[in-house]
Amino acid sequence: QYTDRALARREEKKEAAALPGEELTPELLEMMNAFYHEMVALLGRRTAEFHLALSSRSDDTDFLAEPFTLLYQRSVYQSMRSRAKKTFDLLRRNLESVPEHLRGEAEAVLALEPEILGILQKFVLRKFSAMKTRIHGDYHLGQLLFTGNDFIIIDFEGEPVKSLSERRIKQSPLKDVAGMVRSLYYAANVVLMQRTHVRAEDIAYLLPWAQAWYRYHVKIFLDSYMEGVQGACFLPTDQEEIDIMLQAFLLDKALYELGYEVNNRPEWLSIPLRSIDELVAEERKKAKGEG
Repeated sequence: QYTDRALARREEKKEAAALPGEELTPELLEMMNAFYHEMVALLGRRTAEFHLALSSRSDDTDFLAEPFTLLYQRSVYQSMRSRAKKTFDLLRRNLESVPEHLRGEAEAVLALEPEILGILQKFVLRKFSAMKTRIHGDYHLGQLLFTGNDFIIIDFEGEPVKSLSERRIKQSPLKDVAGMVRSLYYAANVVLMQRTHVRAEDIAYLLPWAQAWYRYHVKIFLDSYMEGVQGACFLPTDQEEIDIMLQAFLLDKALYELGYEVNNRPEWLSIPLRSIDELVAEERKKAKGEG
């Protein structure tokens, strides 16, 4: 419905505000509809309550929160670094099978490999003041049932591709948060891949609208979640540490998605390729003190 409204707006030839920018105007908010605002805020609260519940047991070692160690951080970093290198190798080997109109984007992302590895390496530059707990492990919109006025979280087996021993390892709940953020990114962009709804010639016009929807709703989700877990033992006390961890988990998830799309849906590669480029650009802005 939102993309339909954006297309209708173009037909009305409102040239003065043809495309959304960084600022959210009242007109743009009206187009987005407050219904999603309320749903996403609720999802942030329920996610926070879920993580608080998982970390509330002190009488069961399987659920007891444990502090991060530098050894654990190095293990997480090595896992992310290994996945990144394997994904880049996979993309290079399959570059010829990437749709021609996406090949330039794929090559541009391949050129970002050293920069991406540098961002992931920040995970081991200091010991985080965080705790690791049980988490969902495979958290995304498909793991929710919407009752009409609330969410039920389902499917606690973790990532099926991992061994049971790997799935039992305690991790940062921010990894679940990153999974949901990435799912919201797909929700905003997947409609552009559905040719029954969107014509190929409309994608370039609709892309900024999809990005505006994502930016707005992911901020609502994160703000709601952070408010709900304020003071929780598993959250770092330093905002910079939260940013480093979340950024690393987001990049790691986007790289996983890149590998998945290479193997299964090359025509959808634009989603992870674009998001990886955006995550790196965001990191550059932070480094320059602009973000």
